[in-house]
Amino acid sequence: MKPIYLDYAAATPLDKRVADLMLPYAAEKFFNPSADYQAAREVKARLNQARSEVAAVLGSKPGEVIFCAGGTEANNLAIKGVMERYPEAKMLVSAVEHESVLAPATLFDHTILKVDSDGRLDLEDLANQLDERTVLVSVMYANNEVGTIQPLRRIAAIINAQRAKRRAEGHKLPLLLHTDACQAGNYLDLHVSRLGVDLMTLNGGKVYGPKQSGALYVRAGLTLKPLIDGGHQEFGLRSGTENISADIGFAAALSLAQEQRVEQSNKQSKLRDYFIEKLSDNFKDQVTINGSRKQRLPNNVHVTFKGKDNEVMLIKLDQASIMAAAGSACSAARSESSHVLLAMGLSDPDARASLRFTLGRSTTQAEIDRTIETLNTLVD
Repeated sequence: MKPIYLDYAAATPLDKRVADLMLPYAAEKFFNPSADYQAAREVKARLNQARSEVAAVLGSKPGEVIFCAGGTEANNLAIKGVMERYPEAKMLVSAVEHESVLAPATLFDHTILKVDSDGRLDLEDLANQLDERTVLVSVMYANNEVGTIQPLRRIAAIINAQRAKRRAEGHKLPLLLHTDACQAGNYLDLHVSRLGVDLMTLNGGKVYGPKQSGALYVRAGLTLKPLIDGGHQEFGLRSGTENISADIGFAAALSLAQEQRVEQSNKQSKLRDYFIEKLSDNFKDQVTINGSRKQRLPNNVHVTFKGKDNEVMLIKLDQASIMAAAGSACSAARSESSHVLLAMGLSDPDARASLRFTLGRSTTQAEIDRTIETLNTLVD
C-alpha cells in the first residue's frame, strides 16, 4: 500500500521549487559571504535578498531578521538572549510551550501560566502574574500538539497596558513579548506589528523548507546576549559562517507558504473537518477531540481514544503504512505523558490514549478514508 503521511507538524518535505533555488549555493556558489572577492560579494548580496524576503513577510526591517539553525536555536536565543541581560528579572511562559521554550525557561526565575481545557492561555492569570520584575512573556502562536491558536493580539494588549503603567510609575525594566510561531507559517498572518510581538521564532522545516533553518525576529532597539560568540555574523547575534543555501531555502519556503496560506487553509480545514466528522461518526463516545474547535490550525486533528494505548496504535498504524504521532516529535523518545494535554486537564490515561494527525499540501480525502478504516480495525 502507498504510505500515508499524517505528521506534517513534525516535518514537511522540501518543496522542489525551494530545492532548485538552494542547490547552486550548496555547489558552485559555495563562497564565504564574508570574503572580499566579487564572487563572495555576490553571495552576500543573495543572503541579504533572502533576509529582505523574510522581512517582507513579517512586515519588518531586514536588520530585524536573524537567521538561525531552526526553531530550537531561535527560541533559545530569544529567551537566554533576554534573560541573561536581566538576571534579576523573571519571565512568564505558558504551560503548553514547546520543550525548546520550557527547557531554557527553567534556567531563570519563571512562572508557568495556566491554560483552559482547549489549551488557550488564561488571560486573567497573565494579567495577575505580570509585575514590575517581569521582563519577558513567551506564548506560542499555535500549539504543535493540539493545534490551538493563541489570542496574541489580546495578550499584546494586556502587556501594553502593563508597559503604560510602568512608564507612569517610572520603571525602567522593559517588558517583551516572544512568540514561537513555528507551526503558524503555513496558515496564519505573521505580520509582527499587527500581532504586537517583540520577538518571533520561525522554522524552515515546518514550511516545506530545509531542516535546521529558520529565523528569529528581533524588534529594532532590543539588545540580546548572543548564544554563540565569534566573527559577529548575523549582527553579532549568531557568529559562524552563514549557511547560505539553507537561509535562501528558508526565505523562499516561507514566502511560498504565505502566498498559499489562504488557499491551503481552506483546503486543509475542509479535510480536517471531514476527518473529525468521520471520527465522531465511527467512534461516537469512544473518542474526544482535543483543542479548540474554532481557534485551531487548519491541518490539526488531535483525538483521544478512550482506554487505548497510543504507542500500540501508532505501531499498528505504521504497520498499515500510516504515519501519525502521539505528540511532539522532539519528546517522542520520552515515556512521560504530554505536558500539553496534562496542562489542559486530561488525565494521565487519556493523555496516553491520544494521537495527533496533521495534514499537509498532499493530503487527500482518500487517505483520510483509509485511515478511518484502519482505525476502525484497531479500535474494534
